[in-house]
Amino acid sequence: MKNQFKEILVTGGAGYVGSLLVPTLLEQGYKVRVLDLYIYDKEIFKDYHTHPGLTEIQGDIRNAAVVRQAMTGCDAVIHLACISNDPSFDLDPTLGKSINYDAFRPMVKIAKEAGVKRFIYASSSSVYGIKEEQNVTEELSLNPLTDYSKYKAECEKILAEEAVEGFETVTIRPATVCGYAPRLRLDLTVNILSAHAHQNKKMKVFGGNQLRPNIHIKDMVNVYLSCLEASREQIDRKIFNAGYQNHSVANIANIVKGVFGEDIAIEVVPTDDNRSYHISSDKIKKELGFEPKHTIEDAARDLKKAFEAGWVSNPLINEKYHNIKQMQKIGLN
Repeated sequence: MKNQFKEILVTGGAGYVGSLLVPTLLEQGYKVRVLDLYIYDKEIFKDYHTHPGLTEIQGDIRNAAVVRQAMTGCDAVIHLACISNDPSFDLDPTLGKSINYDAFRPMVKIAKEAGVKRFIYASSSSVYGIKEEQNVTEELSLNPLTDYSKYKAECEKILAEEAVEGFETVTIRPATVCGYAPRLRLDLTVNILSAHAHQNKKMKVFGGNQLRPNIHIKDMVNVYLSCLEASREQIDRKIFNAGYQNHSVANIANIVKGVFGEDIAIEVVPTDDNRSYHISSDKIKKELGFEPKHTIEDAARDLKKAFEAGWVSNPLINEKYHNIKQMQKIGLN
């Protein structure tokens, strides 16, 4: 059921995942609207400025009028916009709550009023908290340990409450995304280790035993494509984990070392952050036929290529690759 939706709104479309998702949607023949604050790179889609299928709206999802304008005429929404991950949220919890939670129900209601047929919500696999079960499936109870993951879980409940006939909803709980994208993030496990391996020939591992589920950004893009192409029966009111490899941080460091060279040193230091997550992605494979094709090694190789080609300037100090640094620099509020 390819292209059953014609015009897609991607909130947060100028962010890490969106910067690869939006061009892919355009190449697949969709019309795409991007609603984003554009705080990391205002020219992220410069190669597509003349593309007839792309509309860019610089605006805030907390502004109902802007959201209404962006939604009008769209038949599907992929909601990526948020203050991403625990450290970014903790920088300003009031700001994080206003974007990640307070704006959510009003936005969903506007989507329904605008005639949106399918609403795809990017939650997080961190909503499970720490689980002892070997396979952390979608049926297990949620135990969010931080405000970031708590509000992700609360928005899942809101979406379930707002679901009605003709307004299809689906929640995705992604693993940590890794790999190169036009709007690169270097504050995620695989990516930051790769940056240090390239720049310093040394990686610092905090703790090391904590598990981190990962998914390559190309696979993450394909998850959203699968959500657009699935039938109503496959998707409506469902929740899917989206991950691939569950590795310890220490093992991830060794994988990165294998890509960047045996001369890369690994320093292990103690940490108070013992958050450890692992997830099962069997359901999305069984019900949507989605199967990841890219590994952590692939992500590290893509990053190595980008560093060596000069696509990433000053990776360890350039604020635009680090959410917290850029938010502090511009005084986001």
